[in-house]
Amino acid sequence: MQVTDSERGLVRLFALDLPSEEITAFREPVYDTDGDITDWPLQRALGFTYLDEDFIEIFPISDLEDLGLTGYMVQGLGIAEADVKEDAARLSSQKGWILVVLSSAFEGAAQTLSPQSPLRWIGTYKEEGAPVSFEALPDASAKGGAPTQGSVPPTPQGNPHLTLLLALFTLPLAALLLGLFLWWIL
Repeated sequence: MQVTDSERGLVRLFALDLPSEEITAFREPVYDTDGDITDWPLQRALGFTYLDEDFIEIFPISDLEDLGLTGYMVQGLGIAEADVKEDAARLSSQKGWILVVLSSAFEGAAQTLSPQSPLRWIGTYKEEGAPVSFEALPDASAKGGAPTQGSVPPTPQGNPHLTLLLALFTLPLAALLLGLFLWWIL
């Protein structure tokens, strides 16, 4: 399996053929005193050179209860229902533990994957993107278009900074004139 450096939105699904008591040791990396990973059985089994553990999931299918694996893929992972429907029989027959690897787990590192036992590849699925629509914008200011040649450009609005500056010089002058006027009257 090839992973490109520009891969986005793919979900790889693997069955994990291990007894429940061996899952923790398989999924957890072993770190040295410097915090570097020295051994990670999951990474070795996948044949990855780089893997971000924040974008992988391992869980028993029984945790999905009534939702089932197909429901989880559509509702939880955003896979198109039509894509899952094609594999529905095979997916619903899965038992035990499952491994989900999202494209983000590779962080743009191109790699060749070579999964080995206890992993069994089930399928690779594409996340369904949001539909694109080109509707008119609701605000009146979005209507119209760019000025054409010969059209009159809109009059520019006053600069609020210049207005403030003018007020700062004019107000003391007005206060001085008012003071002189009151002094002359008294």
